[in-house]
Amino acid sequence: MIDGFRWCIIGGDSRLDGPGLLLALGVIVLLGWLGLRVFRRTERGFADVI
Repeated sequence: MIDGFRWCIIGGDSRLDGPGLLLALGVIVLLGWLGLRVFRRTERGFADVI
């Protein structure tokens, strides 16, 4: 993630770390998928609580 910010700020001079970037994207996809599953399970009942 830090390498991605560095690449955005500095520009093309720095190189992106390929495996680190793929790992970060994999974690983002996994957490997004898990969050969506939890939300869809609980959305039916939490509107009644509010």
